[in-house]
Amino acid sequence: MVKQERAARTRETLIRSAAEVFDRDGFSAASLTAISSRAGVSNGALHFHFASKAVLVDVVEEAALTRLLAVTNGAMPLGASRVQVLVDVSHMLAEVLRGDVVLRVGFALSGETSRPPRMDLRQRWRCWVEETLKRAEAEGELRRGTAVPDAVTAVVAATVGFEVLGVRDPMWLSASTVTRFWRLLLPTLVPAASLAVIEAGGTRQS
Repeated sequence: MVKQERAARTRETLIRSAAEVFDRDGFSAASLTAISSRAGVSNGALHFHFASKAVLVDVVEEAALTRLLAVTNGAMPLGASRVQVLVDVSHMLAEVLRGDVVLRVGFALSGETSRPPRMDLRQRWRCWVEETLKRAEAEGELRRGTAVPDAVTAVVAATVGFEVLGVRDPMWLSASTVTRFWRLLLPTLVPAASLAVIEAGGTRQS
């Protein structure tokens, strides 16, 4: 049991170390030697868990997807509006992207041209945004005449843009940046009467 726990800890350390090296050096330039060194293990120990860099990249992407699902699949408060949930989750996503290198690298893999993404986190995020806005429309939350595809485009373009720009400047992933975006978009998305009850700054506590 102790050996299994140690192996599991080593595996998690390697996944995080790989993400950190990918984040620092890029996927193509990253070496297994650099990853094992950062994790504090031998190359042999790394190969025991992961047969190749390609396998390790896939595992990092899987771990990133798990983190994304934890953000998007949280419990919806009773009576909460779908639009407020969308606002809250976008804030949470930005917060996690700031602090979690595995999720950040998982998103970056979606734009990697040297390999087709297996999970494509950006596409999965788009699908979640689309589903949430369609439900908001069905429940009468959206402003009359709002085109859901246009709203999806605006939300996804902005949030993925924050993710990309946040690699070099974390302010793009700050709560104030996400709040300003929603203050700009919400008047075009929901009826005027709803603006007083939807919090552009989010309602969830960190």
